[in-house]
Amino acid sequence: MRQQSTTRQMNGGKASPARPLGPGAAAMGQVMARAWSLPPRRNRVTVERDVPVPMSDGTVLLASHYTPVSVASAATVLVRCPYGRTGVFALQCAQILAERGYHVLLQSVRGTFGSGGEFEPMQHEIADGQDTVTWLREQTWFDGRLATYGASYLGFVQWALAMDPPPELVTAIVHVGPHDFSRTAYRNGVFDLYNYASWSDLVAHQESVGPVRGIARTATAERRLRPALDRLPVQAGYRDLLGREPSWSERWLEHPRPADPFWAPLQCGPALQRITVPVLVVGGWHDLFIEQTLEQYRVLAARDVPVRLLVGPWAHLDITSQGGAAVVDSLAWLDRFAGPGRTAPRTPVRPERSVRIWVGGEGAGEWRELDDWPPPGRTEQRWYLGERGSLSLREPAEQVPASSFRYDPADPTPSPGGAVMTLNAGSRDNRAVERRLDVLVFSSDPLDEPVEVIGEVAAELSVTRDNPYADVFVRLCDVDPRGRSRNICDGIVRLTEEDPLSGSVRVSLFGAAHRFGRGHRIRLQVAGGAHPRFARNPGNGQVDATAEELMATQYDIGLAAAHPSVLLLPVTGHRTPVR
Repeated sequence: MRQQSTTRQMNGGKASPARPLGPGAAAMGQVMARAWSLPPRRNRVTVERDVPVPMSDGTVLLASHYTPVSVASAATVLVRCPYGRTGVFALQCAQILAERGYHVLLQSVRGTFGSGGEFEPMQHEIADGQDTVTWLREQTWFDGRLATYGASYLGFVQWALAMDPPPELVTAIVHVGPHDFSRTAYRNGVFDLYNYASWSDLVAHQESVGPVRGIARTATAERRLRPALDRLPVQAGYRDLLGREPSWSERWLEHPRPADPFWAPLQCGPALQRITVPVLVVGGWHDLFIEQTLEQYRVLAARDVPVRLLVGPWAHLDITSQGGAAVVDSLAWLDRFAGPGRTAPRTPVRPERSVRIWVGGEGAGEWRELDDWPPPGRTEQRWYLGERGSLSLREPAEQVPASSFRYDPADPTPSPGGAVMTLNAGSRDNRAVERRLDVLVFSSDPLDEPVEVIGEVAAELSVTRDNPYADVFVRLCDVDPRGRSRNICDGIVRLTEEDPLSGSVRVSLFGAAHRFGRGHRIRLQVAGGAHPRFARNPGNGQVDATAEELMATQYDIGLAAAHPSVLLLPVTGHRTPVR
């Protein structure tokens, strides 16, 4: 979508006068405070809407300025957003912060909700963020302390600003936000189809539908999007979905290589080496950006930057409805480094307990404070994939036949739940997909003792295939005594002609914090795809293809001692008997 927006300003191009929060907004703030056990409101708030903020190229972006009434020295929180300046975003990203003693500038990014220019996702955020800070320096209410805040796209713009951190920056709070969109568009070479189709659909229609219709569209997204996601080539599906020729995000299909200059404005990884102020990073175990959230913490911690990591049980869309713990932590973090009347310490100290994670599973379901991520004291257990679908700590025999399956892109393997932007994301029952002939399933015996897994999960598979162009999708599941198989984490890798037709393939399943209960079984799925979450591999070396060009792939997964296939689990706190 190319979204052209004109500047709709009031009062002859000036902002509307500052007004107190309406009774409805104030009541919603109180409801949220009770629901999420937030600290009490400290002050009244006024809002100045449609504030024009000029960019260096002459474009004018619109913002809302929330002022904490009667707060003598208040830091400013900058929130840059493509989703509007009212409703849930205004409540969660501006009002609740201003009610606790902060100026908040909630700005619509270029080309959205009245801001001038054309919306091209992530392309202008580095420059526009710097221009916004330049404007802030000229405001009489700006006291020289700047914090940034927000989730998802609102997190990416913080890393974009940190490519050249302003001297006024005192802290950043990034919820489920990536620093490199090229790596999220293509997961190890595989296009993240569902997430970017659903996001394109959201952004393409968000200014033409009201809040109620917007919620309804989100609730029905899986059903509405499925015909377009099933179309081949994928570009044709996008045209069906959006009702026009492909543009911005659809062009991502035309640039599958991260080194392509197309991606440069969307790659803000250098910010992790440049930022020095305290950073709070928040992720979810079923969030599509969890890999980069964990990386952000590891890189900053290795540089001795004061950083804290919080990871909850939620998926991407859950952060706005279930992320109360994240908001509470964020407010405490803001108070520590940018609180009303305080000045930022010259050398902030890294928190002693710098990691807080949710540990799920049987007998767990609790928040846990850790000193680091990954935590020390783990044991990497090697669970061998075996014949007849076994999964065991026993090393395999010399002569064990391989397990085989055939992946047909004309009938792509589905994958329920997981890290997708849908209401049915997260942990779901996988029994239906596990009955398919194109999915290999390896299961342990029922556990005599619990097995607690905290850290990076990975699989090292001995793979032989008859097609150079193939994907390997791996998923870890917890099978309860009733037989329900629920996904914990997963990963995918694309193989090409540059990879040998027979050899070891490592697939990272990123991070997990889960306890497999006594009597439960550990299960690993191996498949050739996960549709429509990831775009199917056509099998012919192309990223996109017509139905007539599809080629199937035969896989053999080695199980013998000479070339074993292994699930690597970071086990902590419990012993497991060898079976």
